[in-house]
Amino acid sequence: MEMIFGNELWMLIFYFCISVLFLILGWFLYSNFTRIHTPPGIIQGIKLRLIYFSICILEKLGVILEKLGICSKLAVRRFLMDGVFPPGPCDLSIEETLFDTVPVRIYQSKTPSPEKRRGLVWIHGGGGIFGSFKSHERLCRFFAQESATVVIAIGYPLAPEHPYPAQQRSCYMAISYFLKHAGDFGVDPQRIVLGGDSIGGSFMVAASQQLVLRQDLPQVRAHVLVYPFLQAVDFNLPSYQQNQRVPFLVKTDVGHFGKIYVTGNSSGVDALMQNAHIPEKLRIKYQKWISAEHIPEEFKGRGYVPFVPGRFSEALFKEYAAAFEARCSPLLMKDAVLRRFPETFLLTCEYDILRDDGLLYKKRLGDNGMSFTWHHLEDGFHGILSLVGFGPLEFPGTRRGLKTIIQFLERY
Repeated sequence: MEMIFGNELWMLIFYFCISVLFLILGWFLYSNFTRIHTPPGIIQGIKLRLIYFSICILEKLGVILEKLGICSKLAVRRFLMDGVFPPGPCDLSIEETLFDTVPVRIYQSKTPSPEKRRGLVWIHGGGGIFGSFKSHERLCRFFAQESATVVIAIGYPLAPEHPYPAQQRSCYMAISYFLKHAGDFGVDPQRIVLGGDSIGGSFMVAASQQLVLRQDLPQVRAHVLVYPFLQAVDFNLPSYQQNQRVPFLVKTDVGHFGKIYVTGNSSGVDALMQNAHIPEKLRIKYQKWISAEHIPEEFKGRGYVPFVPGRFSEALFKEYAAAFEARCSPLLMKDAVLRRFPETFLLTCEYDILRDDGLLYKKRLGDNGMSFTWHHLEDGFHGILSLVGFGPLEFPGTRRGLKTIIQFLERY
């Protein structure tokens, strides 16, 4: 009788523990599924929710693995961004080398060309702490296959292991080397385009501020900016409010990733997201370039309200001082530098938290009489182009957006 009772007791404990685990799992699933938002304007929004939901589950696994001392949650996130399923073989020549100590991967057609080809230097996104050759392999292959272009992907070092501004320095070094030696790689030095997505676009603009001052290098023919991160001054522009819960880049991630990228830690994120890092004097100074007042009225719907900054933090201001450098926030560069830039292609997405960075840059280009092409994906979201080559995980806007870039490249 004692044996039977003992077994039943253990079974009750077992079922109780299983029930608690399911309750915890159910709470986690519900909280993560409801904390994101996919507006009706996103085509196949349910698919986007499911993809992001799966990522959240795996990231939670990363937290557990970190607590067990197996690996860091940062390593898990990097693994996810690099892509669980590597791309298959292709008919391109792909090789890795160093440009002035900086790793690069070169993509080009195996078919010989009677003349030197166009060159495209691509700088991947990932907040400065994620991303690699692997994460943007499909995107670089697409550009090389669809536009008869030699594509150079830059493998810059990641923060926090390599503190800011190591990323910008590495990109500048690699681009400078390529401009000087383009002919060695079958590229016409007069047909080189620089491009980047998300923070990769920021690194490209940061490098370009130095490149335009060089007299010993060929001038770049054009820029390609894809949903770029261009300022760390105002985290409450209309797009930050409207798209704060839209995958793949939600507002809490912008704060955590940005703080780690610039300072090496994620403390004080909540205050940062309330714009508590900028004193009123600087806020007024930068309003001519970064302000909701410059966002067209048609982009101020969907619940936007004028924002009142949080209480200013002197400590946060000092810690996050790099945010007010033009290499970290390219929208703060001087007009005289911007006017020396080549023609620009700019792609923005309606449901991207960084949409207004692009709109503010578009205004700067227009105000300075610069030549540019703007394409706005009405159903787009952050990271949509990086899904090219993922088959059923692609979205209708993926190929449409890429097609506009290819058309722009073919001008050069």
